[in-house]
Amino acid sequence: MSTETADLARKARDASRKLQLLSSAKRADLLRAVASALERREDEIQAANDEDMARAAAANDVDDALLQRLKLKPGKVKQLADGARAIANMDEPIGKPLSAMELAKGLTLTKVTAPLGVLLIIFESRPDALPQIASLALRTGNGLLLKGGKEAASSNAKLREVIVDEFEAFGIPKECVCLIEGREAVADLLKLDDVIDLVIPRGSNSLVTYIQNNTKIPVLGHADGVVHMYVDADADLDMASKLAIDSKIDYPAACNALETLLIHDSLVATGGAAELMTALRAAGVELFGGPRGEKELKLPPAPALRHEYGCPACSVELVSSMDNAIDYIHANGSAHTDCIITSNQATADEFISRVDSACVFHNASTRFSDGFRFGLGAEVGISTSRIHARGPVGVEGLLTTRCLLRGTGQICDKDKGVTFTHKKLPLPKKEGLFKPGLVQKVSGAIALVANTVIVFKALFGRK
Repeated sequence: MSTETADLARKARDASRKLQLLSSAKRADLLRAVASALERREDEIQAANDEDMARAAAANDVDDALLQRLKLKPGKVKQLADGARAIANMDEPIGKPLSAMELAKGLTLTKVTAPLGVLLIIFESRPDALPQIASLALRTGNGLLLKGGKEAASSNAKLREVIVDEFEAFGIPKECVCLIEGREAVADLLKLDDVIDLVIPRGSNSLVTYIQNNTKIPVLGHADGVVHMYVDADADLDMASKLAIDSKIDYPAACNALETLLIHDSLVATGGAAELMTALRAAGVELFGGPRGEKELKLPPAPALRHEYGCPACSVELVSSMDNAIDYIHANGSAHTDCIITSNQATADEFISRVDSACVFHNASTRFSDGFRFGLGAEVGISTSRIHARGPVGVEGLLTTRCLLRGTGQICDKDKGVTFTHKKLPLPKKEGLFKPGLVQKVSGAIALVANTVIVFKALFGRK
């Protein structure tokens, strides 16, 4: 293992602890400074991105879907800055009390939120992921190791430079956000389960699978974005057409883009299926058929039942019922985002309750499955795993918990040293309210007030 790589990871750990010492207001100010720097240096960022785009075009070895993700489109830098400010304006995430309990007289336990520690993010092509992830890490007090794809090397280097140049004014080492270079370094980092606390891969199925198979570090992420939209027999077809087109065309390479359209087979006889397909074709979407779609709708066969196109194309399949649609989604989906289009509220409610995906929608574009659109400010990725965070992962997904116990000299003595009360306490506004002796003082004050009321009633109350 490279000593340099291991040292960088440990420096990120040390830097994260300095970041955690900053007050909430200071960390928010740091994020606002980063947001202003992104806007102020937008021309530098755009020039670096233009270098990457030109290099990719010259090499002619980057597919269209990756090129779409690589390009920083007009307005993107402002959106990134707005996202950083939105995260800065959020409530303080660290040390938030989740529960409080009196274990015994003078012995109190609080459970609070805490940073995970050091995050390793491995992402392909998308340079806009870097400032999003960095913003979330800065707010949550986490150190960050970033490994981007070689195709975005210039963009990533410039974005990291713009961000860490703001650290000195706040006393934070630049190593709090590190950019890792070289494929060999990834293999070394994946061995550092004693330093790195979470790996989040953002990229192809092969990338995610490789990481999952080559590390003991917990992995959060998704390998595919095979998104389904089910058009029910009771659907408004104009709405269904509009939503299907937006879900596919708004950004065809995105992981939340529509990949499979499931149509209730009753809509074949009414002409509704043809209407939907005509609308999609008019929008420039190439259609392929599942087993029934190929035969009954005369479509060319889809490459696979579970297929992520990443371009203006999608599969169309017929289903006989909502039950059939749900079974199809569970068998062939990725548990990322799935949607139902229907005017029947009872049907929609049942679909939402039964489909086991990270995000389940009713009568809305699947493109809303996004951290920024969900009001998270940004996302570090979308998780389809069933661990502590699922769906778009924002601030809350980058936190763990700590248990803080405060006593007045108690000993266990085989549980004879104390008399357990296990009494739930009201949550303090912030961690630190429950201190040794405070419960007794509060109880004494309440008793004093109660006794005073009794005395006043006895002396001045009506008979």
